[in-house]
Amino acid sequence: MPPALRPILLASVFAVSWLAAAAQASAPLRTGVDATFAPHAMVKLGGGLQGFNIDLGQELARRMGRAIEIDGTEFSGLIPGLNAKKYDFVLAPVTANAERAKTLLFTEGYLNTDFAFVVKKGAPDIQSLEALQGKTVAVNKGSAYEQWARENAPRYGFKFDVYGSNADAVQAVQSGRADANLAGNTVSAWAAKQNPAIKTSYTIKTGLVWALAFRQDDKAGRDAAGLALKCMKQDGTVGRLAQKWFGFTPEAGSAAVTVGTGQGVPGLEGYDPTPVVLNCP
Repeated sequence: MPPALRPILLASVFAVSWLAAAAQASAPLRTGVDATFAPHAMVKLGGGLQGFNIDLGQELARRMGRAIEIDGTEFSGLIPGLNAKKYDFVLAPVTANAERAKTLLFTEGYLNTDFAFVVKKGAPDIQSLEALQGKTVAVNKGSAYEQWARENAPRYGFKFDVYGSNADAVQAVQSGRADANLAGNTVSAWAAKQNPAIKTSYTIKTGLVWALAFRQDDKAGRDAAGLALKCMKQDGTVGRLAQKWFGFTPEAGSAAVTVGTGQGVPGLEGYDPTPVVLNCP
């Protein structure tokens, strides 16, 4: 190549690379939720989606200067969709744990997640996990609740059935096909509030959080979303969304109001302890 052409070629490569990066930065964020997982995500009567995580995602995208496209699908298809690059991240509540951290990158948690059982209104309350002996528990396919049921069924002597959505799992309790439904505490409280035929019962404290999930090779995406999430926690936005959709004000020290030092969930793979300096608008 003639020396005179090299600067021109290098300039052209730089321009193409810059344009590609700019196009990616301005493209809509693509994500998905389980649209039956009320009140985190649910279908509106007039069309579209609503819920805590819908509001969270829309505000997150606004602060990142991006539009956002949110698919409603089954939870079990979200992580495969992320790995296939159909989605940029998973907006649905994903419990951050050691097993998932082997293949995913997490932001810091935005809500604490405990597990709660739902039973029929007139049924006796579940007083302990030992009381599950001989019962059938309904869980959502691909969720942390299915994982918990699979790991603990032999220990406590219960059976479990897996359903494509949590709404179907709750319906199994109402119809008598299951004795209890196990889901997140926020989801269970919402379901009981909306349906007088069921009630919440025993709660399992987990010490776990819900976080936004990214591919392992997308640290830049995780960190960008993590910065926006920190700002949303710092100015009280996440707390206000919790009050709006769940009816409670997050406690001091809870994930909804605590801004972490680094990026990710401490103690899990992928956590970056480097202190973050926020420059929130």
